[in-house]
Amino acid sequence: MTPKLTRRQFGLAALQTAAALGFTRIGLSSAAAVEPAAAQYAPAIVVGSGYGSAVAALRLGQAGVRTVVLEMGRLWDTPGPDGKVFPSTSAPDQRSMWFRTRTEAPLAQFLWLDVVNRDISPYPGVLDRVNYGDMSVYVGRGVGGGSLVNGGMSPTPKRSYFTEVLPGVDADEMYGTYYPRARAMLGVNDIDPAWFESTEWYRFARVSRKHAQNTGLKTVFVPNVYDFAYMKREAAGTATKSALAGEVIYGNNHGKKSVDKTYLAAALGTGNVTIETMQRVVGVRTDPAGGYVLTVLTSDVTGKITQLRELGCKQLFLGAGSLGTTEILLRAREKGTLPALSEKVGLGWGHNGNVMTARANHLWDTVGANQATMPAMGIDDWDNAANPVFAEIAPLPMGIEHWISMYLAITKNPERGHFTYDAATDSARLQWTRDQNTPSVDAARTLFDRINRRNVTIYRYDLFGGNRPFADDFTYHPLGGCVLGEATDAYGRARGYRGLYVVDGSLVPGSLGVNPFVTITALAERNVERILAEDPR
Repeated sequence: MTPKLTRRQFGLAALQTAAALGFTRIGLSSAAAVEPAAAQYAPAIVVGSGYGSAVAALRLGQAGVRTVVLEMGRLWDTPGPDGKVFPSTSAPDQRSMWFRTRTEAPLAQFLWLDVVNRDISPYPGVLDRVNYGDMSVYVGRGVGGGSLVNGGMSPTPKRSYFTEVLPGVDADEMYGTYYPRARAMLGVNDIDPAWFESTEWYRFARVSRKHAQNTGLKTVFVPNVYDFAYMKREAAGTATKSALAGEVIYGNNHGKKSVDKTYLAAALGTGNVTIETMQRVVGVRTDPAGGYVLTVLTSDVTGKITQLRELGCKQLFLGAGSLGTTEILLRAREKGTLPALSEKVGLGWGHNGNVMTARANHLWDTVGANQATMPAMGIDDWDNAANPVFAEIAPLPMGIEHWISMYLAITKNPERGHFTYDAATDSARLQWTRDQNTPSVDAARTLFDRINRRNVTIYRYDLFGGNRPFADDFTYHPLGGCVLGEATDAYGRARGYRGLYVVDGSLVPGSLGVNPFVTITALAERNVERILAEDPR
């Protein structure tokens, strides 16, 4: 008997088939390579394929709206010469980074030696580090966006802080309807506490928990979109290792429920959604007949521009992330193609207070040579009014015992940056100075000084370059640039234009206190539901 595919499975199969054959246009109606110029108009266009974009694509498809998703990166479902789609963190190759000749990992050194980063060939790899002088931003490149390269931590922010950050959003609706909907679709799950306590793969987290508890600090389990049941099978030797094989920042080959496997597969399953890869939107203008016209560049894997074209649509959903969406709108406003956009486009940017640090443990506090790459626990001191910090207990899987406890601290930093348009490079530039990191570094230092004093331990100075105990020059959590209720209305409609929407992290004003992607997803669910109910299509 032939098994029946659900429409979601059919959507995932379409992604897999298209990747295997090298297609740049992916859909259910015709899984075949086509010239990009064949598509000149779609009722709806979604720019980007990360969390907010994936929500928009699915809900538009379910509403019967023919939708084209434009993704700047490639579809990651084709095995390389090693038989894997993604390389491991410890052995990166050209697949690791977006058109680089050398990897740029958060960890710069080990024992002051340049042994972490590798020379690679330029290629449209899965991770990009966008450098703006005093601040760099990590973003995912490919179908699935940032969901491909993050650590999967899926917490919901404290309700009190959510209402402080987004006072115009009904918290009852978010916590009662949209967060549960987002978590269910994303596949959020919790680690088995008994397994956590017994497995060698989380010894590193248990050691950090002990040191935190010695200091009188609270630790909490944090949910994840990595399938912990699959991880248990990895540990038992009955499943191919991914999180237990050092895979994370350059993608996971197994176990992780990135949005190409959830929302986007379901979107393709509606039969109304097509995804086009290696497409960069460089311009937007209004169409005199109504709607919008996008200028789009198609590239190949060498980075060569193979085609410039224009696509029209009635409704335009921007989900290219805090950096991408802000740049598209800022360019359009400053070049006069969308001159009525709000003067607040480009404002309200923050790095979610990110600071990375590491401590040197005593010889008897071994963290283990084997470490899962997916964090499952954090130090929760956010309710400390004088110094709120939520610190992820981060893995450092090197295959050896190194006695290092590492953390990504999320702090409450009131500083905000802004973007300006640089005509010379036709790009948006982030205006952020190193001094603006001071509140975050001070908050992290205050917390970890307490832990070090109580446990008689010290910081590691050999990991981030320049003998620094704190890495404050990059973020994984870019937020803001098109803030909800300021650059847009209360549901992400861009001020000044009908049918133009923002659906990503640029809506959030700089800080959430936890990893932001579940909130971005839930907020998109809320906003798109209202847009589909109220706006003409």
